[in-house]
Amino acid sequence: METIIQIKNLIYEIRGHKIMIDSDLANLYEVQTFRLNEAVKRNISRFPSNFMFQLTKDEYEVLTSQNAISKSRRGGRRTLPYVFTEQGVAMLSSVLNSEKAIQINIQIINTFVQMRQWAIENKDLAQRICELEKYFIEHCRENKHDMQQIYEAIDLLIDRTKPTQVGFIKDRN
Repeated sequence: METIIQIKNLIYEIRGHKIMIDSDLANLYEVQTFRLNEAVKRNISRFPSNFMFQLTKDEYEVLTSQNAISKSRRGGRRTLPYVFTEQGVAMLSSVLNSEKAIQINIQIINTFVQMRQWAIENKDLAQRICELEKYFIEHCRENKHDMQQIYEAIDLLIDRTKPTQVGFIKDRN
C-alpha cells in the first residue's frame, strides 16, 4: 500500500501525459539513473516519443521549482531528464530484467490504472457538481441569498468527494 502511494506521488502531468521521471524510476528499481537510461538507449526502437521524451529546460525548471525534481548537490545532472508515459513504463519491463524491476513495474501500472479509473468514475460527479453550482447561483440571485454560504457548501461537497486513500486492499486470506 505504501509503495502505491509513493508511486502516485511520483506521477506528474507534462504535455498532456501522465509521466514519471527517469531518476524516480531508477530509485524505485534500485538502479542508477544512467544505467536505466543506458538500457533504454540500447533498445531505443522500443521507446517512441509517446512512450518517452526528454524534458525541455522550461519543463525541467517548473518541476524543479515544484520540488518534483530535487536539486542535486555536487555536479547534478548533465542532461535534461527523460520521462516515461504509462506505455513507456510498461516497456521498461522488457529492457530491465531484474525481479525488482518486474515487481515495481506491476505496482506502477496498477497505480496508473487506478488513477485513470478514479478519473473516469468521478467525471459524472464533477459534471453534476457544476450543474448544482449553476442552479444554486441562479437560485440565490433570484432570492437574494448570500452567495458566500453557497460557495462554502460547494467547497465542502467537493472536499468530501476527494479520495482519502489510494491503493488496493490486499486480500488477507
